[in-house]
Amino acid sequence: MFKIALCQIAGSADKERNRAKASEYIRKAASEGAELVSLPEMWNCPYSNDYFRKFAEPADGPSVEMMSGLAKELGIYLIGGTIAELEGDKVYNTAFCFDRNGEIIGRHRKVHLFDIDVAGKFRFMESDTLTAGDELTVIDTDLCKVGVAICYDVRFPEWFRKMTLEGAKLIVLPAAFNTTTGPAHWDLLMRTRAMDNQVYFAANAPARDEHGIFKAYGYSCIVDPWAQFVARADEKECIIYGDIDLEKLEGIRQQLPLLKHRRSELY
Repeated sequence: MFKIALCQIAGSADKERNRAKASEYIRKAASEGAELVSLPEMWNCPYSNDYFRKFAEPADGPSVEMMSGLAKELGIYLIGGTIAELEGDKVYNTAFCFDRNGEIIGRHRKVHLFDIDVAGKFRFMESDTLTAGDELTVIDTDLCKVGVAICYDVRFPEWFRKMTLEGAKLIVLPAAFNTTTGPAHWDLLMRTRAMDNQVYFAANAPARDEHGIFKAYGYSCIVDPWAQFVARADEKECIIYGDIDLEKLEGIRQQLPLLKHRRSELY
């Protein structure tokens, strides 16, 4: 068993302030005994196409350097939420993952971009600025194998089954749902992904900034393999904690052997 912490914080247009806040919350989580700590999607910039390229950093930039240093200093695994990553002329929505020595052991680039265009009502096209990734991310830790995905990825169940088949027992999802899709689908999606794959599922949202460009839904949550909430936030800045009980996970898989009953010769 080990403890995970999700830091639900709000980003702003002040990158130095964002890094300072992230550092403060990571330190607090580690001080409470969390061995794996996560940050939300796009924690170091406003969630807007107008800011992604402007705030983008290379893989050796100051935000990654800060996260690497904290993981090493505190001896924790860190799922670094996501930042806008600049590589050449391309910008990715990227989750950097660090081991206890501060080494990058995973880099998940959001695979499914949120492109929505409802005529006369709403338009948000991540592909106007961002480039999609094309790799599955499952990292090896001394705790368990951990899958990492980002926000809109969660609506594609095959992606999460593939992570489960590669051995993931915990999946961490930095995600920024809005106040329309959040109330409708957030809890349902996170509980379903946990239940279908019999994994722990940790969805880490930004806190809501009522005066910001993007109003995040919030409600970060940790769900167990029986689809029950271990911990759940509201919309405000906070840290939530949960115990990842691998014996419980294995017990559920034995009692209800969904993964063994798959008809892989048919689908």
